[in-house]
Amino acid sequence: MKANKAYRFRIYPDTEQQIQLTRTFGCVRFVYNRLLEEKIGYYEKSGKLLRNTPAHLKAKYEWLKEADSLALANAQLQLESAYRNFFQDKTKGYPKYKSRKSGKQSYTTNNQKGSVRIEGRKIKLPKIGWVRIIQHREIPEGHEIKSVTVSKEASGKYYVSILTEYEKEPIEAELDPEKALGLDYSSPHFYVDSENHAADMPQFYREDEKRLAAEQRKLSRMKKGGKNYGKQKVKVAKAYEKVRNARKDWQHKESTRLADSWDYICVEDVNYQEMAKGLRLSKATNDNAFGQFRTMLAYKLEERGKKLITINKWYPSTKTCRHCGHIHETLALQEREWNCPNCGKHLERDYNAAINIRNRGLAIEQ
Repeated sequence: MKANKAYRFRIYPDTEQQIQLTRTFGCVRFVYNRLLEEKIGYYEKSGKLLRNTPAHLKAKYEWLKEADSLALANAQLQLESAYRNFFQDKTKGYPKYKSRKSGKQSYTTNNQKGSVRIEGRKIKLPKIGWVRIIQHREIPEGHEIKSVTVSKEASGKYYVSILTEYEKEPIEAELDPEKALGLDYSSPHFYVDSENHAADMPQFYREDEKRLAAEQRKLSRMKKGGKNYGKQKVKVAKAYEKVRNARKDWQHKESTRLADSWDYICVEDVNYQEMAKGLRLSKATNDNAFGQFRTMLAYKLEERGKKLITINKWYPSTKTCRHCGHIHETLALQEREWNCPNCGKHLERDYNAAINIRNRGLAIEQ
């Protein structure tokens, strides 16, 4: 069967290539915004969905022909997807316009007849040419490049995300229910598992918070638009990027360790974005990025023929006694340990929840 895999590498375009990339980012943003403007205007007049393409814009604005035509076509496809979502659920509002002030600029193009390929230490990109690339791992033989997304981070660094397609043999592994692990999300510990082990991920943002605040204060005192403002803005972006990269590196190593060690991993289907809106837990939730970690676990387990089991977020894993099944409805959030009113067993809140999550996940699977 066909499968996809993505690879992300850093690239080093020269000055001329950086200018062309900036033009392409701008053209893609322009096409997206103009097509969105037309869709919104047509909908407000007729109440219907307008299916428009960049063709008339390219005829009117000659400079759009300087950009990769497939990048413009992909901008239209991305808009179509976002606008269909609006049409299905209008409570979410119209798709947002793209801003040139956004920290990240990007575009996606397709590989047609070898227009995107890697040779040695360079990658060929349509309309850009050969760009120096740093590959920390080789793309395996048999992987065909389907598309590539070029991006520029707020820190000024350029990256390519390469999507490949390959033939994958289904993995039929013998999974052992004894090798099942439950993870209960914990703000201070990242997670506590059903073996009573706390992950204790370093709090990368909090550890660097003073330095980040100092860089932000310097930026706030500078005049917008000036050279020093631009330089300081890049410094701030690099500081935040360092925190993100450190967190992601730790999570990759931890998710790989778990995927290698366990056949089943059970987690709750918690909406961490909604949780982050709360005043008390917002900073800790964003710093932990447990949703990102769960995504890593999912694809790493799948690659090994193993399973990530997600249980309903309304399942009372915390309030249920793992010994007798009694639900302690009045259990308060601040109670980290409690005695079951029914059987009298002493329970640690997170450890108890992790065991319940594991048992519930296995019951769903069977």
